[in-house]
Amino acid sequence: MDYIRTFNAEARRQMDRHAIPASITLAQGLVETGAGASTLAQVHNNHFGIKCHTTWKGKRTYKSDDNPNDCFRSYPSARESYEDHSLFLKGNRYQRLFALRYDDYRGWAKGLQLCGYATNKGYANMLIKVIEDYELYAFDHGEYPSWYRSYGGRTQTQGTRRTAAPAKYDRPMRPTYISYGLLYVLADQNDSYERIAEDLGMSAKKIAKYNDAPIDFPLSEGDVVYLEPKNKEASPRYPTYIVRIGDSMHDISQRFGIRLDRLYKLNDKDDEYVPEEGDILRLR
Repeated sequence: MDYIRTFNAEARRQMDRHAIPASITLAQGLVETGAGASTLAQVHNNHFGIKCHTTWKGKRTYKSDDNPNDCFRSYPSARESYEDHSLFLKGNRYQRLFALRYDDYRGWAKGLQLCGYATNKGYANMLIKVIEDYELYAFDHGEYPSWYRSYGGRTQTQGTRRTAAPAKYDRPMRPTYISYGLLYVLADQNDSYERIAEDLGMSAKKIAKYNDAPIDFPLSEGDVVYLEPKNKEASPRYPTYIVRIGDSMHDISQRFGIRLDRLYKLNDKDDEYVPEEGDILRLR
């Protein structure tokens, strides 16, 4: 939280300048530096683990990584590290990421791993977990996480990107479906738990709870939104699941209609666990 409070303004500035989601920038900074604790960050202001490569003309430092004496960039300030990170991502290797929506943090996280930003097989899933655990997606919309006010921040400031207020409308009928014995709806574009709750005459807090998410959790078109508590285990048809790039435990729990706490318990994991590509998880 200290790291987020210190660097969220710079991450938002980079988003405005370079169209890179602030949530992704902050998540990478948190993961790469151990929330600012790494020597690279504290001594050399390198917040993203960027190596020298052949084009780097600035100061450098050496440490063991993939090789015993790898060369890393050294910066005069954290701001210069953040700016260089943005410019680094605008290189040819990562160009396809800029075709994604600016708030598609899941797509950006998957893309960074697929484009080879890190060798860790769980890198994308790690970024997604950090973003969702700390509600960093709020920064992509010019807002602040729900915990930020009590932690000494403000929920909104002038000069940040604001989301438009939803238009007023009569309550429409939403089609409902049943899967795994559970009643659910599919999210529309730019949907929210509040809007779904208004449409259905339900409590937004209850709907968020049924889906193991905070009330401001961002929904994508087509996301499953359960209208009742999820099951304790998957149906017999799905005993196990092999993790793919971009999967979070929350994603998996939604896909199979399992309560998130039960999914952790079934696999003897705590909420610090980050699934890696190829992991086999029990669903029942």
